[in-house]
Amino acid sequence: MTELVPGGNLPLPGGIVTVRVPGPFDVSALITDDDGKVRGDADFVFYNQPAAPGARLTGDTLTLHPAGLRAGATKVTVVVSPADPGTPLGHLPAPVLDVTGPGGRPLARFTPPRPRQETLLLLAEVYRRGPGWKLRALGQGYADGLAGLARDFGVDVTDDPPPPPTPHATPSLSPSPDPDGFLGLVNSARSAAGSPPVALDARLTSAARAHASAMAASGRLGVEALDGVSVYQRLTATGYTYVTVGEHLVSGPRTPAEFVDYCLRTAQPRQTLHDPAFTHAGLAYVTDHRSGDTYWTALWARPLTPAELTRTASQVVDLTNRERARHGLPALTVDPRLTAAAQAHSTDMIARAFYSHTSPDGSQPWHRAAAAGASRRSIGENIACGQRSPAEVVEGWMNSPGHRANILKPDFTHIGIGFAGGGSAGTYWTQLFGA
Repeated sequence: MTELVPGGNLPLPGGIVTVRVPGPFDVSALITDDDGKVRGDADFVFYNQPAAPGARLTGDTLTLHPAGLRAGATKVTVVVSPADPGTPLGHLPAPVLDVTGPGGRPLARFTPPRPRQETLLLLAEVYRRGPGWKLRALGQGYADGLAGLARDFGVDVTDDPPPPPTPHATPSLSPSPDPDGFLGLVNSARSAAGSPPVALDARLTSAARAHASAMAASGRLGVEALDGVSVYQRLTATGYTYVTVGEHLVSGPRTPAEFVDYCLRTAQPRQTLHDPAFTHAGLAYVTDHRSGDTYWTALWARPLTPAELTRTASQVVDLTNRERARHGLPALTVDPRLTAAAQAHSTDMIARAFYSHTSPDGSQPWHRAAAAGASRRSIGENIACGQRSPAEVVEGWMNSPGHRANILKPDFTHIGIGFAGGGSAGTYWTQLFGA
């Protein structure tokens, strides 16, 4: 049986596959086409609608017959939420996904990181690849629950109205900043710098609001608030996965115009606001009535797609090979197996909240390479976190003697690159070498 980490996948045998999530959870499934959207309500399988062509839900077990799905269906996403709607997901144990094949043969198990502020979790997806089907572990949370699910999958869901506010002293949330002209101010400044416009994204705004509120509650600025959650974790919890991210954490401005003016007066904030790599933005500000201070969070991001991941990895390889060429060394060739091992390690560092060449289970780079099927006699690994671009991460490695030695080692002939966004540092990079 395969133990999966977030992002890990495995081929499925033909026939019926069962997916079980025991415990105090509701299991549901979304059947989608290539565009990632449902065709209608019949594609949402849950306790009140437990069957669709090729899918049936019985208690905590979802039975799938991929060949029997409706025409055009290419993916089934497995979702869990608390069985008791009043219980936060973070108060429950981490859900465990057990997958079995024909005859009840165990195929895989996946235990995602224990949820924090998420209210709903995408555990895994069964997807078509060529003539066959595969399973991919996800562990992706939504802080805004069914509303976020509806937005991304096209499900027609009506949220219950929010409860009335309670009369206790908490920081007050301002109205949405967009009516104050934030987007117009930002895009005007970006246009003057020759950068393309950004669009407001509700997920970035939601994460910004949660982080501004946490900073106001603790009375201090910080990438990680006193609740132990970083601004990047809040963003990924909304379901937005990114290939690059930036943030402004500010206290002082009274209006969005003052906030943008502050960003333009200071070199690093100005560079972030102008960065042409960003396509989406979100802004929120929260006033702490105890002190009168206003705390601002602006988030900037570009979404992660398979094409973006491929492009990012290729840029790291190209920059690495340029460094080798400057020193008279031959270029490294991309090895898909080293790439798979590197990608799994970057994802695992976020999922299990560590930053090390040694995984929590004790595995080392050569163990991970071998598990991915790489048969190299010599293995080396560089890791990094926090860098926002391929150029930045390669420059950092070249400025570190140990990492530089791996990049310039004459014996190495092959390379694999892994990248993942999230965690406490925002970005995690892995460079795996083989000879």
